[in-house]
Amino acid sequence: MYLLRSFRYGGFYVGYSSNLRRRLREHVEGNSFATSHRGPWKLVYYEAYVGQADALGRERYLKSGAGRRFLKAQLRHYLSRNSIKSPFVLTAKATNSIAPQLNPANRVSAAA
Repeated sequence: MYLLRSFRYGGFYVGYSSNLRRRLREHVEGNSFATSHRGPWKLVYYEAYVGQADALGRERYLKSGAGRRFLKAQLRHYLSRNSIKSPFVLTAKATNSIAPQLNPANRVSAAA
C-alpha cells in the first residue's frame, strides 16, 4: 500500500501493488490511467504487508474519510514543510486583479 503526491496539484493517490518499484515507475512515466493526467508524482508514504488481503484492507481504509484523516495526522510534519499550491486556487494577487470588475459601483444599471 502506498501514497503518492502530485507535484502539480498537491493531491494524493492511495494505491496497492505487490511490486512497488514497478508500479511507481508506471505512475512516474504516465502509464497508469488513474494518475497519468495529474502527475508528476512523488512517493511520500508506504506500508508493507505479508498478505494481500491485509494490504487491500488497509488501502480501502486509507481511502475512507477516517483513513485520510489518519494520513493527514501521520504526515503533518511532511505536509507543513512541503506545501504545494494548486493552480486552481486564487491567490490574493489574482483576487485583487479582478476586484474592480466585481465592484458594484462599476456596474451598469439595467434601468440606466
